[in-house]
Amino acid sequence: MFNSEIMKTTNLLFLLSIITLYGFGETLPVPADKKATKETVNLFRSLFKLQNKGVMYGHQDDLMYGSTWWYERDRSDTRDFTGDYPAVAGFELGHLELGDNRSLDSVSFVQIAEQIKAHYRRGGVITISWHLNNPLTMQVRDTLSRRQYGTAWDVSSKEVVASILPGGKNNELFNIWLERLASFFKRLKDDDGTPIPFIFRPYHEHSGSFFWWGTNICTDEDYTALWRYTVSFLRDKKNIHNILYAYNTDRVTSLEQYMKGYPGDDIIDILSLDMYDRGEQFGHELDNALAFVTQEAQTRKKLAALSETGGRRDMPDWWASVLLPVLSKYPVSYVLTWRHTYRQRFQGAEIPNKPFPDDFLNFYKSPRTLFLKEVRKANVYNLK
Repeated sequence: MFNSEIMKTTNLLFLLSIITLYGFGETLPVPADKKATKETVNLFRSLFKLQNKGVMYGHQDDLMYGSTWWYERDRSDTRDFTGDYPAVAGFELGHLELGDNRSLDSVSFVQIAEQIKAHYRRGGVITISWHLNNPLTMQVRDTLSRRQYGTAWDVSSKEVVASILPGGKNNELFNIWLERLASFFKRLKDDDGTPIPFIFRPYHEHSGSFFWWGTNICTDEDYTALWRYTVSFLRDKKNIHNILYAYNTDRVTSLEQYMKGYPGDDIIDILSLDMYDRGEQFGHELDNALAFVTQEAQTRKKLAALSETGGRRDMPDWWASVLLPVLSKYPVSYVLTWRHTYRQRFQGAEIPNKPFPDDFLNFYKSPRTLFLKEVRKANVYNLK
C-alpha cells in the first residue's frame, strides 16, 4: 500500500510538472538547430502539444509494401485495416551510401522520396533510419566470412567508428557517404520548393552490440564524436535545417545506461528507445524505461518516442492489453512498429491477407492513440 501511494504521488507530481511547463503560456521548446526552418519548428512544437494528448502510431515501410503487395501508390497496410494511414511513416536508407538505386530492403530510393512527399502533403510525420554498411570490413574480400560480413550488423571489428572519424583511414570514404545522404535530403522538398521536415534516427540501438556502432563495439566517446560529426556535416557544412535528430538505444534498465554516449542537447531533439516484447516481463521493462526516458526528455525539453517495438508471438490481444496501457501513462510522441516483410506467393501457398490482428482495432479506436486523421487536424506544420 505504501509503495502504491508513493507511485501515485510521483506520477501526480510528474503530470503537474508537465502542466506547469507547457500548460500555462510558457513558450514551447524549439529544436536544437537554431536555424531550423519555420516548418521544422512548427512540427517540433506541435509534437510537444500532441504527446500530452496521445501517442502517434507509426509503421516502418507502411507506404512501400506489405506482406502481400509491393509498392502500390497510396496503399498502406494500416489504411487497408483501419481506413486511416499511420500518423508516422518510417523509411530506411541503408545502401544509399553505396550509391545504389535501392535500399537494403530492395526499395527504390526514388519511390521512397515520392512517398515522403505524399505523406507530408497528407499532414503526416516522417521518420528515417539508416543501416549503413560497415565501411571498414566491407572493403575486405573473404569468401569464408559469415553472411553479415560488411553490413551494418558486422561487429567483427571494434575499430570501425574510429576509422571514419577525422584522422581515420576511412574518413574520406565516410565523407562521400555523407555527401550522398545530404544530396538525398536536399531533394526532399514540397511542390513549392520548401524543405520537408523529418525525424532522422541514425546509429540506433547504441546500448546493444549488434551494430558496428554498438556500445561494446566502439567507445562512448567515439559514438558521441560520430553523432556530432554527422550533424555538423549535414547542418553546418551542407546547410540542411529541416531535420529533427533522434537519439536512440535498445532496451535499457537505468537512466545511466541510457545516457551512455549521449551526444549533447545542442544536437538532439528526441530521446527515443527501441524495445521488442520478449516475454511476460516486457510490460514491466517498458514501463520502467519509459518512466525515466520521458522524465529526462521533459527535463531537457526534448520529445520522447518508442521508436521501435513489436508484439509477442501468439498473443493476439497484445496491442490493447500490453502495449497501450503502458504508453498511456507517459508523454510519448510516437510509437513505431517494424515493417511487414513482403513474401511472394509461390507453389500455391497462401499468405494471410489480414495485415494486423483484430486487437489492433482496439488500439486504433483508443482515445490515447493518434493516427493520420487526428494529426492532420492538428496541422503540425502549420501549412496554409
